[in-house]
Amino acid sequence: MTMCDGPADDRAGDDRAGAPVPPPGQPPYPPPLPPGSTPSGPAGPRQVPATPGEALGIGRRHFPPVGSPGGPISLFVHEFDDGYLIHGGWPAPEDPAAMPAEPGGSHVVISRTDGGVTFVPNFPPERAVEIYHRSRRRRSGTS
Repeated sequence: MTMCDGPADDRAGDDRAGAPVPPPGQPPYPPPLPPGSTPSGPAGPRQVPATPGEALGIGRRHFPPVGSPGGPISLFVHEFDDGYLIHGGWPAPEDPAAMPAEPGGSHVVISRTDGGVTFVPNFPPERAVEIYHRSRRRRSGTS
């Protein structure tokens, strides 16, 4: 299942509204940590999503606000066996042959079992999910 959070998204209460914007031509600043988090991990219990909408709410914290300068034009949720992959939709470049102004980026995976947040490369959803599965197997010591 895939769901979309597009420009009509209500951003009221977004703790990043008014966040600093990098100078033109510079990559975006990394997103802030979710409220109640520290660089070493969350300060309290994690929210474990039961629906794609709840996963989107968690994942939204890791992207610039939808429709903001340099931000995505939409957010999508790709539901899979172990979690939810959140990825941004970005506007088409003015010159498709030109190098991207802001290369890189990542998708966010929210675990169904413990609410853990994992960043995976900005690959097509199926490939990003494969990378997530491989990463989980390595961390758990299984092949």
